[in-house]
Amino acid sequence: MDLKKTALGIELGSTRIKAVLIDERHRPIASGDFEWENQLVNGVWTYSMDAVHTGLQTCFSRLRADVRDRYGAELDTVGAIGVSAMMHGYLPFDRDGRQLAEFRTWRNTITGEAAEKLTALFGFNIPQRWSIAHLYQAILNGEEHVKDIAFLTTLAGYIHWRLTGEKLMGVGEASGMFPIDSAAIDYDEGMIRKFKALTGIELRAILPKVLPAGANAGELTEAGARFLDPSGTLRPGVPVAPCEGDAGTGMAATNSVRVRTGNVSAGTSDFAMIVTDKPLGVHREIDMVTTPAGAPVAMVHCNNCTSDINAWVGLFSSFAEAIGAPQEKGKLFTLLFRKALEGQADCGGLMSFNYYSGEGVTDLDEGRCVFARMQNADFTLANFMRTHLLSALATLKIGLDILTQTERVEIDKLYGHGGFFKTPEVGQRMLSAAVGAPVSVMETAGEGGPYGMALLAAYMLWKDADESLPDYLDNRVFAAAKSSTLMADERDVEGFDVFLGRYRKALAVERAAVEVL
Repeated sequence: MDLKKTALGIELGSTRIKAVLIDERHRPIASGDFEWENQLVNGVWTYSMDAVHTGLQTCFSRLRADVRDRYGAELDTVGAIGVSAMMHGYLPFDRDGRQLAEFRTWRNTITGEAAEKLTALFGFNIPQRWSIAHLYQAILNGEEHVKDIAFLTTLAGYIHWRLTGEKLMGVGEASGMFPIDSAAIDYDEGMIRKFKALTGIELRAILPKVLPAGANAGELTEAGARFLDPSGTLRPGVPVAPCEGDAGTGMAATNSVRVRTGNVSAGTSDFAMIVTDKPLGVHREIDMVTTPAGAPVAMVHCNNCTSDINAWVGLFSSFAEAIGAPQEKGKLFTLLFRKALEGQADCGGLMSFNYYSGEGVTDLDEGRCVFARMQNADFTLANFMRTHLLSALATLKIGLDILTQTERVEIDKLYGHGGFFKTPEVGQRMLSAAVGAPVSVMETAGEGGPYGMALLAAYMLWKDADESLPDYLDNRVFAAAKSSTLMADERDVEGFDVFLGRYRKALAVERAAVEVL
């Protein structure tokens, strides 16, 4: 095994940190992971830095063990490394590298005032989870640490800094910190000036430098190698790709970086990314970000997707143990997801809201998980599971309708990836019913973001001089890729529409739950 002919992608996702190693043919050949979960601490969704460090090192250790078990080799080097993580959020540091505030994740909805004022100032939608919204809200709150900020970054940017010593990131990740000028592949200069006039802060002095996919973003230092692999096996000197966010890696993993292509990533959160060829109006529900190469992308992001489903599956798992018939979690997920296919198209009068946290698309700053049913509802396991799967996509559908109906954005291809699609056909059929269009899932869909990050590292390592990212993915990675395409039948599409109509009306129940529970 020639480890120099591999590329490694690591992604710090919401519930799992995962590493995927690929070979020269872009096939996953080894992996490692670590499960974790965010915490609500003093009203802030966060992960401790101790958990970040431990999780990352454990994940890499398990990757090393997988390589050793499969190939009898010690993972002491790779051809290239790339790191990605949950986009957005807030990680400020002083000039000595000291963290100044708790890590505030994308899940927080505590920056409403800042987001509204910046959107008006820029004439550009600034969602609550963006780093610039967190910074301005801290200023509005009069937080003491703001005056000491020398470096503001995201989780991916922080890990890249620890690995290479470089304060930079990929343009897709940067587009979740501050608006990007796609022509310049850099922060929008006009908005930079407006922010300075508003606050006196020179953002270019504290934000990471922006790089497109394919650029060299530094090398693994001695300290970086020890940070990732405390055992001392991993050697420094490995080229490192620009770090990216989970949106960008999802686009790469599904070959959705050309204009009029799109993908839906569905896990703890879900979001749709559509690469556009025209400017869009300002919509609170639509983010404008970029591909890893800098092309504009319309993004519908929902804070909540599978967390509530995971909790219900955990309950069923506990029941199975209590009756002396314990079930392996993965098999239980498959069984319950497949059961949803037997449910009525409109879920038979059941309703659920999966809002673990607030949801910007439906204008809720907090969330409560709610399940409800009519007295005469057909309360079956199949309808129950189908209700939770449709609920996981309902908010996404509300946002997508703005793109397709109001802005008339055309979509040639739509791919699904992430844990929601792991059970063959089920999540794919539900998403197709939601969007009323065919949905494709590649055989690598379950690998998701870390696989996409490995592809971006491979692009940096193996591309030709003038080879674009879309061409590289089309011609070298996905030319012979296996995928399945599925279109929901008319009954399923109509059933989702009926369910969504009830869902919109029942949002009053969710709002009441936030007030009284």
